[in-house]
Amino acid sequence: MTRRTGAPLERPTPKAEETRRRILAAALDLFQERGFAETTMRDIASRAGVATGAAYYYFPSKEAIIMAFYWQTQTAFNATFREPLARIPDLAGRIRELIRLKLDQFQPYREFLGALFRSAGDPLSPLSPFSEETRDIREQSIEHFQVALQGSNVKLPQDLADHVPFLLWLYQMGIILFWIYDRSARQTRTRLLLDKTSDLIARAIKLARLGVLKPFRQTAIDLLVSVKDGKETR
Repeated sequence: MTRRTGAPLERPTPKAEETRRRILAAALDLFQERGFAETTMRDIASRAGVATGAAYYYFPSKEAIIMAFYWQTQTAFNATFREPLARIPDLAGRIRELIRLKLDQFQPYREFLGALFRSAGDPLSPLSPFSEETRDIREQSIEHFQVALQGSNVKLPQDLADHVPFLLWLYQMGIILFWIYDRSARQTRTRLLLDKTSDLIARAIKLARLGVLKPFRQTAIDLLVSVKDGKETR
């Protein structure tokens, strides 16, 4: 799978990679302090201690910086999520662990993500989790839930197996949004919400396997496909 944006075509030198990391770190700090829209590339260059032209050399826009952040966190997650899941056979536990890992990874960037959401929350923004520009990252994240399902003690019929990972990804996005704005100590409300709802979702998935529910399942699947494709059901 190839990246659409945010990834250099050639392997950078150690000095270039250090400069790139410094610019990215400076940008994330400023986005958190001032907001995405209010921060300029000149501000970022100044904070990173490089010329404005150098900042543009590594990142042609602020959006490119955010895409680099997306890919940086995605690549790190891809390399580490399988081992913790391997120790958990229970479906609810695997769903819960996968989202906990994501929240733990995002914890240092929580305030930044809150500032970013004002821009990325626009469905027309290229930074939106639902945009065409972030399609590859979104598909990889959906694949994480495929892994969680395939390694669990619940076997799904194929019609469900084709669509449940996407639904679980949507569920994860809702949990992350709740977590961003959760002001309880250590976001305990989010952890409680995740614990309770992951159990409910796992039970619903198990019930959906029953043959007697197949007509209702098919109706739900048809609706889901139409929503994903942007088409109306007849």
